[in-house]
Amino acid sequence: MDRETTRRALLSVVLGAGVGGMALPQARSYLRRFAPGSGSVWGAATGSAPDELSSPYGPATVRYDDYGVPHVEAESERAAYYATGYCHGADRYFQMDLYRRRMAGHLSEVVGTATVDSDAFHRQMDFEGAAEATWERAEGTETGDVVDAYVEGVNHAREAEPTPIEYGLLEFEPQPWTPTATLLVQKQISWGLTGSFRTLRRALARDRLGADATETLYPRIMDHETPILRGGEPAAAMDGPDATTPDPGMVSWLANFETDPGIGSNSWVVAGEHTASGDPIVANDPHLQLSVPPIWYEQHVVGPEFDSRGVAFPGVPFVVIGQNHAGAWGFTNAGADVIDFYAYDTVDGGDGYEYGDGVRQFDTRTETIEVAGGENVEIQVKRSVHGAVLSGYPDGDGFETADELGVAWTGLSATRTVEAVRELNLADGLDDAEAAIRKFDEPTQSFVYADRDGNTYYWVTGQIPIRTVDGEPARGTRIFDGSAMAGEWGEGYEPYGESSWAGFVPYEEKPGVRNPDYVATANQRITNDPERYLSEGYAPPFRGRRIYDRLDARAESEAPMDAAFHRDLQTDVVDARYDLFRPIVAEAVETGDTGGGDLDAPDAESLLDWDAEMRPDAAEPLLFDQWLRDFRERTFGGAFDDAGLPEGFPRPNFWVLETLPPDSEWFDGDRAAAAADAIAKSRERIDSEGWETYGDWNRVRFTHPFDQSFLNYEQRPTAGSPGTVRNFHSEASTGASWRMVATFDGDSRAVLPGGNSGDYFSQHYDDQLSMWADGEYKSMARTLPDGVDLAFEEGER
Repeated sequence: MDRETTRRALLSVVLGAGVGGMALPQARSYLRRFAPGSGSVWGAATGSAPDELSSPYGPATVRYDDYGVPHVEAESERAAYYATGYCHGADRYFQMDLYRRRMAGHLSEVVGTATVDSDAFHRQMDFEGAAEATWERAEGTETGDVVDAYVEGVNHAREAEPTPIEYGLLEFEPQPWTPTATLLVQKQISWGLTGSFRTLRRALARDRLGADATETLYPRIMDHETPILRGGEPAAAMDGPDATTPDPGMVSWLANFETDPGIGSNSWVVAGEHTASGDPIVANDPHLQLSVPPIWYEQHVVGPEFDSRGVAFPGVPFVVIGQNHAGAWGFTNAGADVIDFYAYDTVDGGDGYEYGDGVRQFDTRTETIEVAGGENVEIQVKRSVHGAVLSGYPDGDGFETADELGVAWTGLSATRTVEAVRELNLADGLDDAEAAIRKFDEPTQSFVYADRDGNTYYWVTGQIPIRTVDGEPARGTRIFDGSAMAGEWGEGYEPYGESSWAGFVPYEEKPGVRNPDYVATANQRITNDPERYLSEGYAPPFRGRRIYDRLDARAESEAPMDAAFHRDLQTDVVDARYDLFRPIVAEAVETGDTGGGDLDAPDAESLLDWDAEMRPDAAEPLLFDQWLRDFRERTFGGAFDDAGLPEGFPRPNFWVLETLPPDSEWFDGDRAAAAADAIAKSRERIDSEGWETYGDWNRVRFTHPFDQSFLNYEQRPTAGSPGTVRNFHSEASTGASWRMVATFDGDSRAVLPGGNSGDYFSQHYDDQLSMWADGEYKSMARTLPDGVDLAFEEGER
């Protein structure tokens, strides 16, 4: 039996057994039984790769290391990225295809009725139209040529490599990869980091709770002293009225298509004067969905004038976070406000709308959503002068008010982010990196960088619109009257066309600093006194404060900030919320009403002596975590329901909860009693669930899109919380999707939550999972392994 026959036999056995009913150990036993003499499933799978490969762009080699990371080497950039495309296609094609289908609104034709809503939303936003406009801008440029080569490499793998088992389960064939598909993946990442309906929720809250209560519960500026760029005093913020109130049903529906709770990141850069080596250090851990396979793909690409290693998004050629021959870099979400909403006075039965002194017609077309195993669905896709138009679906005209809203989002126009990231990979130091990052149009990010010459750098990237009302700058925190031309963006914005930087905050006016001693970013407020309006949608300062506390203490000590210190900081599990809430716990204890003594759950007194570390084997973090949830719900839940806010309406964050006055009406005038009541409730639930330690509840779930035990990673008790540097949100299972500490001594280290291959039959499907869970790292060195796994010879064009 040759290797190809063996692999297909394995697939047949596994699929024939019924994946849904097969446990992971069972499947693995099949694999071991049929594996070739080496006993390596990976060997069987990769053994079927073609013996001879060619590239129209010239020779290239690929060496896979011990963790399945491809090290690509070629004498031309296009040859290198042709081979990189081949690796992405061989290792992650199904994941890439799923990204593309979701953003284009074509999931239902392979998945069925479950994704019709998703398809309707993504068609309405017309992300595909924006990706096509972006490709039109890039095509024919140096970056476009490299993307073309990458796409050809992906398709070479699609044709030459075994088809991923997911296609067999869904019974459809993979379609060719395209440049637009690559840019759709980039749009997905941008939407996931900046696509927010916070403005609509605030408008609904103002309508139901009142303006004063909304300002208290969802403050524009959280009163803390730890912005990214420290110093100065925050300025007061004012706003105008909303043009309309969104329908609660529409707000709830749209919540399914925005950023998951817990999306964020940590990063910091430290100058050489504080490190053991004398060189700067960059640390970055983006907090994204923990999925199977991981969101990131690690790669090392060596070309004629560059040598770049780090992580890319499967479907996009270039390293997004990583290190090259000259520098290291990372990103965290800046949270800038890059999306606005507009209501219209409609005419002609809804076919047109007033705009200034005239009337315009919506650009309307009907699209059909094909549904596998169900009836096809027709929807209307509209555009206005501002961009996409969102309408209620599936209830359509059932929404009573504001069932149509125009949307302006920076990502709906042609952008240059792919060009920026490519040039970042090529950058030969800080000057080149800064030139590249100026082209980084979307998403808005906090960029940290250091180079081999000792330079350090922090700057906010991305297009941030300048909107005006009656000619004056305005904040994007309300629904604008689109018919009155309120909240218009500058002339540079052209939805589904090519935008320019006119009308956006100039690069030099965005926050940043050159050669700082150290800067820490954790999605908190960027600065107290920005030159322009940036946003008000920042994370509470818990992670940022903890990182700065440890950096400050280390800087003031005689101990250098070596790489081990930064890795330890990246996995720090002290919950910075504890210091704030401990006095409230003490108040609750004094009431004597924190639950019966016959319960097995830890008692409230134990929290007063706790070290605040969110470790899975301890009981106190379990009570603290559950109490915070119950305390918040006890405070706001009933009032929100009484106000008619929809189920699941986001509660105020924990910073707001802690800073409310003890006699606030939200506590019914008695914070201690409310806190005690919540502790009693938490202890009863802990007992009834049979939980003993934090890890009994706080478990990381790595889910494949099919959510089959066969394909999912193992669930694990885990450390961390939303308030720790080692960030983890249990409900959404979001956390560190990549941990990297980059140095300039050749000992950069990193780890993925899972493995580099999306192929279940690969030993690299989940081979980094234990290291990630245990807070360990592997080498991210830019050295080439011995041997060659794939060799591309010169082929015909």
